[in-house]
Amino acid sequence: MNLTNRPRRLRRTESIRALVRETSLAPDDFVYPLFVCEGEGVRREISSMPGVYNFSIDQVVREAVSARDAGIRSVILFGVPDTKDPVGSGACAEDGITQRAIRAVKREVPGMLVMADNCLCEYTDHGHCGLIEHGEVLNDPSVELLARTAVSQAEAGADVIAPSNMMDGFVEAIRRALDQSGFDHVAIMSYAVKYASGFYGPFREAAGSTPQFGDRRGYQMDPANSREALREARLDVEQGADILMVKPALAYLDIIRAVRERFDAPLAAYQVSGEYSMIKAAALKGWIDEERIVLETLTAIKRAGADMILTYFARDVSRRLA
Repeated sequence: MNLTNRPRRLRRTESIRALVRETSLAPDDFVYPLFVCEGEGVRREISSMPGVYNFSIDQVVREAVSARDAGIRSVILFGVPDTKDPVGSGACAEDGITQRAIRAVKREVPGMLVMADNCLCEYTDHGHCGLIEHGEVLNDPSVELLARTAVSQAEAGADVIAPSNMMDGFVEAIRRALDQSGFDHVAIMSYAVKYASGFYGPFREAAGSTPQFGDRRGYQMDPANSREALREARLDVEQGADILMVKPALAYLDIIRAVRERFDAPLAAYQVSGEYSMIKAAALKGWIDEERIVLETLTAIKRAGADMILTYFARDVSRRLA
């Protein structure tokens, strides 16, 4: 047996493996999602997401400080208001929960990059991502409100607007509104490829955003489609998106790879609530090694082509990597 080529030579020790490793993770790769609610001193654990909380503004600042100390430079804020209405008016309010949280984090955690989720589902009493008429989600009127919301978030100090609603033309409208309001320096991270996924369930508990009727398949993407993902990404690039996102991540690694190969824009992937909760549940049962599985899945997402990963594991993983 002639074994001139022995790949195992480069697997013998951790030092060798680290030297030739093709994909690595670092705290700079992560964006830490945080849910912000009303009140003071609130740190309310989400039952379907062990270790993830609804934070009042004072507590979200503390969590952002903890994230910064772990090496994380970016957070994304999701507002969880006490009151909701059919038109999601709290989304664009100057004193809205997200706007106040943005100001607090920017003031108290210097250097932290703050992204603002831009959607209506957390603010509407029906739980849909746009305005409703005769049981249908209206596109263009919803886009107008989302653009107003983006401007209010930029006025509060957001560095990046992250529209997640999947309305047609939402990136173009937000870019125009930001530019006309003097915020041409504010970036857009578009949820360009957002599938109508079953992995979002725990998030809907966290944000109180479960649709009160129907579902979101009329505006989020069909999980069976891949060519459509490239079309959506192309449209968002043409409309001014600075960063593209694929969501969810693990079940759509092929889509991450396809978008990466087609477009030069920075690419984000969201390891969503259902992915987090499945790992947590199996780990709590003792069926898997949580730390190992978390690192393996995050490495897979980055290996597929993601430049940045939104993950609820961000802070804990960053501490381990340090």
